[in-house]
Amino acid sequence: MKRFFKFILKLVIWFIVITVVWVVAYKFVPVPYTPLMAIRSYNGGENYETKHQWKSMDGISAYLQLAVICAEDQNFMAHNGFDYDAIEKAYKKNQAGKKLRGASTISQQTAKNVFLWPERSWFRKGMEVYFTFLIETLWSKERILEVYLNSIEMGDSVFGAEAAAQYWFNKNAKNLLKREAAAIAAILPNPRKYRASPASAYIEKRTSWIVQQMRYYGTFTLEERKEDEWTKI
Repeated sequence: MKRFFKFILKLVIWFIVITVVWVVAYKFVPVPYTPLMAIRSYNGGENYETKHQWKSMDGISAYLQLAVICAEDQNFMAHNGFDYDAIEKAYKKNQAGKKLRGASTISQQTAKNVFLWPERSWFRKGMEVYFTFLIETLWSKERILEVYLNSIEMGDSVFGAEAAAQYWFNKNAKNLLKREAAAIAAILPNPRKYRASPASAYIEKRTSWIVQQMRYYGTFTLEERKEDEWTKI
């Protein structure tokens, strides 16, 4: 029994060491590939082609940076990785038998997309909490958003801002206009079903709502960016 507990303790220690080193590494280097990309590629067959190109934050339109925050997580700058008010509201709605509602923050989505796999289970959710805590502790908010914008699915076989901008609007991510950025943000709840261009009536309506939220949000600054970089928003 004593040997067993020692073995478990060693496993836990090695797990913590490896995952911390992994997270620290991604603080500095681009994320080349994610588990979801691998799963989509495997399920897509031999003709499947992953569209993905890493871009640093200054290569991504400030409109898109703001659009995803307004669409997905308006408290991103204020929370520590978990939006407890949103979690409580989602829980109450789900308990009332209404349409299932999620409460994942951008930090949680980043942890899930970069380090984990898509599955609804308590174990996977627990791992998501662990990795969310790590990236919120070891990365800046700017780095979390940068990795998020480079790793999330933004269309069928399309991952990241640069690939999405090229796929939907035939331009670089840096040159996306406000409504184009909002259209990409609008499809994030189900990027394999919805289209940013040409958009359905539902996506057009959601895009308009996001643009409106961007106006309400006002001048947006990340902790490590200069305010004058955001004055055009």
